[in-house]
Amino acid sequence: QVQLVESGGGLVQPGGSLGLSCAASGTIFSIFDMGWYRQAPGKERELVASITINGGTNYADSAKGRFTISRDNAKNTVYLQMNSLKPEDTAVYYCNHQVKTRSWGPTSNYWGQGTQVTVSS
Repeated sequence: QVQLVESGGGLVQPGGSLGLSCAASGTIFSIFDMGWYRQAPGKERELVASITINGGTNYADSAKGRFTISRDNAKNTVYLQMNSLKPEDTAVYYCNHQVKTRSWGPTSNYWGQGTQVTVSS
């Protein structure tokens, strides 16, 4: 089994910064795409940013220029640095890893428990 543990959420003022991290542990052969999603009250979960095993990145339009996703493959960890935060960034942020637990097995999606990010003065 694979577990994802997130950290780094909290309360920040508009214009401030926060960093999130998500570490995977358990039976891991390889992790392909890693990503961050968010879900605001009453809204669908949406992709914020993703990063491939080779470091290729993809950002939602709302995140471009303000957020940076990165990963440390040796630590099975993905990071999200969020700058110039706005009240509309308030949401529960979830990490997602596409994990192969064995060389011959399928790739499965795993989710973190979610961490609250609140942007408010």
